[in-house]
Amino acid sequence: MHWPAVLAAGSPSDPTAPPTTPVTLDDAQKSATEAAGWVEENWSTWLAIGLRILLIVIIASVLRVLVRRALTKLIDRMNRSAQAVEGTALGGLLVNAERRRQRSEAIGSVLRSVASFLIMGTAALMVLGVLNIDLAPLLASAGVAGVAIGFGARNLVTDFLSGVFMILEDQYGVGDSIDAGVASGEVVEVGLRVTKLRGDNGEIWYVRNGEIKRIGNLSQGWATAAVDVQVRPTEDLDRVRAAITEAAESMAKDEPWNERLWGPVEVLGLNEVLLDSMVIRVSAKTMPGKALGVERELRWRIKRALDAAGIRIVGGAPLPPEDPAPDPSATVAAPSALNNPTSPQSLATAPIPPGQGLAK
Repeated sequence: MHWPAVLAAGSPSDPTAPPTTPVTLDDAQKSATEAAGWVEENWSTWLAIGLRILLIVIIASVLRVLVRRALTKLIDRMNRSAQAVEGTALGGLLVNAERRRQRSEAIGSVLRSVASFLIMGTAALMVLGVLNIDLAPLLASAGVAGVAIGFGARNLVTDFLSGVFMILEDQYGVGDSIDAGVASGEVVEVGLRVTKLRGDNGEIWYVRNGEIKRIGNLSQGWATAAVDVQVRPTEDLDRVRAAITEAAESMAKDEPWNERLWGPVEVLGLNEVLLDSMVIRVSAKTMPGKALGVERELRWRIKRALDAAGIRIVGGAPLPPEDPAPDPSATVAAPSALNNPTSPQSLATAPIPPGQGLAK
């Protein structure tokens, strides 16, 4: 028994339609049997490939989550240690919480991004390998694209790598006063590509990390406050030293200078001896970034101590000599001999009296 024929195209009423071949039940049964046999032969392979891909994705996802969570805990532990030190007596001197926080967050962001890229990239390559896709052309294309992007964005790559190494090496941080060559000021923000500085006049400088060739950090370790005291050469040096030492000892006992001074104020001696003055150098080791304030306070106290001791401070460039007053006689011409009527010159120029002619 045969089933009715099914038209593949056209309609029964269309005389131009191509003739159709009737599909019998035996043909359909044969096609279904062949399809079922093909699926039965390959289902195990498909199932194995799917399970392998699923296993790769699950392992990569779990590994990525574990690595990122471990990095996050490490960064949180660094921040907690910084906060714990900040609560101590010397916390404000040794740790800058904002600087530590930004540095740890930047390091954590870089590490998390690198870990995610490596894990997921490796998983993607393994999935393509399971699917029997030739990776050689793909890797070659990726290499060429990477070289092209590297040449086109070399400044961006340079800035990024420079920022990473600056943060890892802790060359500077938020709150530091630095001289970056192209700009100087206080560090406001440290990024992987750009560093923000606030200048002395309040302006904000955006400096690319790749442009920084050398860095002078004025806030690491300790600073030196140096003051030059210029007095007359006739002053007694022992009295001058005693007055300066008394002022320095008094300053070291007062707040907040007792914390900002990290050593005794030393009178180093004579720095210059001139005809009209002599210069005495005073120096002290101070907290980083506080040298300018210490110098100003030290000058103030030394000036008051010297005034109380009757020691006069001199200084400044010598005044230029004043021009002497002009001589009034310099503008007067010398007296002429013709002004005297009895002078030989006047007599020689006198006119000849009338009636006195020449002898014939």
